[in-house]
Amino acid sequence: MADSEPQPISLLVSHRGVQHQLSVLPDSTLAQLHATLEELTTVPPTMQKLLYKNSNKASDGTTLRAAGLKDGSKIQMVGSTLAELGGLHAKEAEERKRDRIMRERALKAPVKVRSTGTASTADHQYRFHDIVPLPDLPDPDSAAKVLHRLANDKAIRHIMQTHKFSVGILTELDPRKSTEGNVKLLGLNTNHGEKISLRLRTDSYDGFRLYSDVRRTLCHELAHNVHSEHENPFKELNSQLNREVAAFERAAAEGTHRLQGGDMYEPDELENVALTSHVLGGSSSEYLAADCPEERRRRMLAATLSRLQKQEEELENSCGTAGPASTA
Repeated sequence: MADSEPQPISLLVSHRGVQHQLSVLPDSTLAQLHATLEELTTVPPTMQKLLYKNSNKASDGTTLRAAGLKDGSKIQMVGSTLAELGGLHAKEAEERKRDRIMRERALKAPVKVRSTGTASTADHQYRFHDIVPLPDLPDPDSAAKVLHRLANDKAIRHIMQTHKFSVGILTELDPRKSTEGNVKLLGLNTNHGEKISLRLRTDSYDGFRLYSDVRRTLCHELAHNVHSEHENPFKELNSQLNREVAAFERAAAEGTHRLQGGDMYEPDELENVALTSHVLGGSSSEYLAADCPEERRRRMLAATLSRLQKQEEELENSCGTAGPASTA
């Protein structure tokens, strides 16, 4: 008696609020599933991220059956089309030279924070297009809240629109798996903004890292949208982003328009001075006069600069995009 033919299974794939009901054979490969989804959504297979139980253990050649997908399985897909990301990056490259002069002028002028009633084109273009917590880790809802807080942080939105940064996916790194050599990664920028991954959690999964530390890592990874290696152009841009964040929040705190929603990180006064006056990793040779109060302030400022420089060195060593961690 001949074996009966395998029966198709039904999968429900959700993408940006739209649900796609698929009927596929269980021995089809994930590569074939990606191709089918490309026809439905125009998202290329290389840009697709399928989220389901144990999805991080499967490869393109894995069959749906071996990947653990069965009749009635639900899958969440994230990913942007080439038109969305390619068009934005082409426009960024085109305008970067002209905008550099405008950014330098803006740094010399007071930062103004204003609110408008409608979202601008920049609000839609220069942002994080998808937020993706890791579903296999504990409490993904809390991780999603941290990612949304970062994506909607007014100072981060300010620098993204100023520098015309567009990021396809903002997600998290698994602290127990995200290692290269003996280095635990804090951040990773894939393909100049296709995806930015940040370590949100403590090593034991029992809590989350300080928001200010994660946000500084995010600024570091945003600088990798432009520069891959940790060389001087990268350091200058990274320092510029940190200065702009500090200047934006100082203007917001001192002006008539204050940031709402509790998502403003307030550096202490000396850290703010350090960020707005110096390049991270650089040197500071111009100190105030050495009378008693000013000498104390000078020493405190030097200590703050040293701390910021040490944090930045740790970030470079724990960055999967470039530096020792990426070549270990």
